[in-house]
Amino acid sequence: MGQTDNDSLKLSNQLCFPLYAAARKVISLYTPHFKELGITYTQYLVFMALWENNPMTVRELCRILYLDSGTLTPLLKKLEREGYLIKSRDPDDERVVVVSLTDKGTDLREKVSHIPRSVSKCVPLSQDEAAALYMLLYKLLSEGEISDS
Repeated sequence: MGQTDNDSLKLSNQLCFPLYAAARKVISLYTPHFKELGITYTQYLVFMALWENNPMTVRELCRILYLDSGTLTPLLKKLEREGYLIKSRDPDDERVVVVSLTDKGTDLREKVSHIPRSVSKCVPLSQDEAAALYMLLYKLLSEGEISDS
């Protein structure tokens, strides 16, 4: 028997809801760690991207983090004010903004290195389940997998 229109509006039938709720639950596990450092989860994502590939353009950061520039720009301004990074113009193309970590931003890596292990201990998934979930989530995120139609 197919889904009725009323069934399609049940919360229990929505893929988006458990994705949203699980993301919030996992992110909340990070909050106590970040509170003492004065950073947010989204800022942590920026740091991780830059620790992996420093410097980066704002456009690259937006693409990697699945964020728009309206979300990322104020966050980068705050991190720059706090001395974690420097924004500059690309000398070859003044329209391109490049983000580079300062020593303070680089040093933060050591202070947060324990966090992924601590958080993973709180997630009730086996390594195989976590790997399968990881693959499925990146399948959803990959270009062309989800269409606007």
